[in-house]
Amino acid sequence: MTLLHASCAARGPAGVLLIGPPGAGKSDLLLRLIDRGFVLVADDQVQVDALTAAPPPALAGLLEVRGLGILRLPHRQACKLALVVLLQKPPRLPVPARHEVLDLPMISVDPFTAAAPIMVGLALDALQGKMSFVTGAFA
Repeated sequence: MTLLHASCAARGPAGVLLIGPPGAGKSDLLLRLIDRGFVLVADDQVQVDALTAAPPPALAGLLEVRGLGILRLPHRQACKLALVVLLQKPPRLPVPARHEVLDLPMISVDPFTAAAPIMVGLALDALQGKMSFVTGAFA
């Protein structure tokens, strides 16, 4: 089992791992994903074992909302990871990439743009075969 400084949300059976340095916007994007129908799995620290993500027991259900505090929210105990989202300014037309340790598809997203949670949802849809790309991260 690996403990990562990351956040995680799930939509249906598929989990999305948000990675980036401290202050990159993981919790902020996680909050906006939850607002778009995702479910909290873990914030700040994520336990990953064989691509299954779970919160450390002491942090289960907790989400830090800057300027408001730490809140207890409904959450999932675990999910199977499908996508890694690296929080940084992305290239305009990305090339397919994979996370080097988890061997999962990976996209780069600027977490502070209004489109960030929509982009994560579209990427997850593409990975689940619900849509296709002409060019870009999964073409």
